[in-house]
Amino acid sequence: MSDLHAANENILIDERTRGFPPGHPPLSPVAIGQQGWKPYDGRMALPLLSLDRRAFAGNVELMMAYVKSNSADIAPHAKTPMSTALADMLLSAGAWGTTVADIRQAAVLLRAGQRRLILANEIGGAAAARRLAALLSDYSDAEVHVFVDSTALVEALASAWLERGDLPPLGLMVEFGAGRAGLRSADAGAAILDAILAVETPAFRLSGIAAYEGAAATADPEETMLRIDALMAMTSDFLPKIRAGIGRERPLLVTAGGSAFFDIVVARLSAVVAADPACRLVLRSGAIFFHDHGVYERGLAGLDARGGFRIGGEIVSAAAGFRPALRIWAEVLSRPEPGLAISGMGMRDVAMDQGLPRPLALYRNGTCFADLEGARVFRLNDQHAFMALADDSDVAVGDVIEFGISHPCTCLDRHAILYGLDPDHSVTAAYLTSFG
Repeated sequence: MSDLHAANENILIDERTRGFPPGHPPLSPVAIGQQGWKPYDGRMALPLLSLDRRAFAGNVELMMAYVKSNSADIAPHAKTPMSTALADMLLSAGAWGTTVADIRQAAVLLRAGQRRLILANEIGGAAAARRLAALLSDYSDAEVHVFVDSTALVEALASAWLERGDLPPLGLMVEFGAGRAGLRSADAGAAILDAILAVETPAFRLSGIAAYEGAAATADPEETMLRIDALMAMTSDFLPKIRAGIGRERPLLVTAGGSAFFDIVVARLSAVVAADPACRLVLRSGAIFFHDHGVYERGLAGLDARGGFRIGGEIVSAAAGFRPALRIWAEVLSRPEPGLAISGMGMRDVAMDQGLPRPLALYRNGTCFADLEGARVFRLNDQHAFMALADDSDVAVGDVIEFGISHPCTCLDRHAILYGLDPDHSVTAAYLTSFG
């Protein structure tokens, strides 16, 4: 057991944490899962965020089947939940490694016992390189790969690594990009490649090519496909150029793939990777395991329209297979006028960057009372959600509303604890998050 996991088991949670019943004696995360609480039974403090454990497990099984069927690997992006327990579950289910977005996230996963990480971002300059070196000096058995898109970063990392002998090997991945970080041309990639090869050592060397296709998306679906295709072409065309410089024996990674266009990554990069026996295609999808009632719901509809989700050569419906696993639960605080209900959940509790939360069901006196088809959230402020209802709606003060969310990545980071629910909505697990 890692030091962090042992600490998490021993930590005591109390009413300062969302969801925990006020006045209840403090409990460990393990003990929380043994109380039989439900988000709508009147005991738990609202709002809170929950994870449908069965839906999550089903999403994991389906995505792992897809990855395996398409001869790829996956290093799920831990920035979505920043939960070491959930990251460990994904490794146990067959993930090749884990992806992080910055040095602090790497520290969380390393301390939790994980050792194979993709740091899928540029980290900064010389000071950041020294911070990464300071972190990794405590983890001689780590395998870490970091994105680079400038000679300045190559030089900074080289200086940090070459001035000390207590660091594990660091893999540098040339990143191509569109709409975010990353090199914009093959010529720029060649310059970075030359800079890396000029300073390589056994502990500091090129380890592959990286891209992120999601940032290339626009409001125009046709333009989005053109931009992603161009990025994937630039990525795949660069692999032979690397081989010309380093030979065919060194293991290399080619990594891309978020949670909306990973099928295009597989379709465009599989052939060039398959032709290189020492190369591995690694997706980095993270939000797919949680899914949602918004941006990824739309994304999977688009994936199905492309016929892109294939397992065993057969087209499978991703929209039907993946299930939203996250919910926000909140009480109705006020019915100040007909057609309006105000619940105690706002921007401090739920994401709104990719769409507002969706009312799903109403609970009263500890039981499901009605669905909320036709109701909608039309505005959030700090701690209130404004919900439009039919004028004759029976929604009452004190009712509990179950909401679906859009964009897990910017919802989970508002919560220090994620309550795992079984099919009867009982809390059977508590997952601590580490957003800093």
